[in-house]
Amino acid sequence: MIIDIHGHYTTAPAPHTEWRESQLEAWAAGTAAPVYPRISDDDIRETLEKNQLRLIAERGADMTIFSPRASAMAHHRGDISTSAAWAAVCNDLIARAVALYPHTFVGVAQLPQQAGVGVDEAIRELDRVVGMGFVGVNVNPDPSGGHWTSPPLTDKYWYPLWERMVEHDVPGMVHVSASANPAFHATGAHYMNADTTAFMQLLQGDLFADFPSLRLVIPHGGGAVPYHWGRYRGLSDMLGKPGHAERLMENVFLDTCVYHQPGIDLLMDVMPKESILFGSEMVGAVRGIDPTTGHYFDDTLRYVMAADLTDDERAGILSGNALRVYPRLANRLAARAA
Repeated sequence: MIIDIHGHYTTAPAPHTEWRESQLEAWAAGTAAPVYPRISDDDIRETLEKNQLRLIAERGADMTIFSPRASAMAHHRGDISTSAAWAAVCNDLIARAVALYPHTFVGVAQLPQQAGVGVDEAIRELDRVVGMGFVGVNVNPDPSGGHWTSPPLTDKYWYPLWERMVEHDVPGMVHVSASANPAFHATGAHYMNADTTAFMQLLQGDLFADFPSLRLVIPHGGGAVPYHWGRYRGLSDMLGKPGHAERLMENVFLDTCVYHQPGIDLLMDVMPKESILFGSEMVGAVRGIDPTTGHYFDDTLRYVMAADLTDDERAGILSGNALRVYPRLANRLAARAA
């Protein structure tokens, strides 16, 4: 089985996205949000079958861990109440996609967040979606949208959320949303910055001493971490924590959303194979075709299959590691096979 742990519903029906804008306009005007529009199952099927499902079939994956569009989370817009309502309808839409295609999709949730506000709403939504069968959540380390006004991930501010995630045994993908800072392009700079920043925050702290079973996925190949792995190992020493960077990789996992073969090869060469999960971010940040190969940039399965790996290492990256990180998915598949 091939499990893509990083897929977003970037092709959600237009009325869903239009409602968000209407919601924010109503919030700005101090009026009630409009009623959420009716979206039929056929609307959902149409957006998935000609996009994600077609590409999954063409490229050869079996299952996608599927979450709402990351850049549209936009935690910097509105307030915590609009964020909570938006997260709920986004997650409900994911649940409907999963119900329509239960052998292809499994849900990961968007959480309501707001810079300067606690994580109570995020915990309430976490409790709700776990009850709906979701197997993980996306956690935005910077709800300000590129201004970094929230405490680092190792701060006690986040602890109630980490505690509840451990209680539910669900991992979190550390994933920012849109950039509200014009200095940072969303997918080309803000995403990469955030991946690298999240790892550095974890390196400076000792989060997993307090939460030894917490699992965090840093997407997009871990940002600059694999390329600068020597820097982070050296910083471990300078911080008085020799070996800390390596130990982090027992709780931190990187995906393969790296859009060229040399990048994937570096990831495989440098980082522990047990910490790498297959992901494509499809349909996501870079949708074009690489003119040097004739293949889609985000067809990352092609790169993983071409990497210099043993059969066991490749099997782990394509599914085994994901089943360790997402035990609720493993349990569901085991029950289905029984």
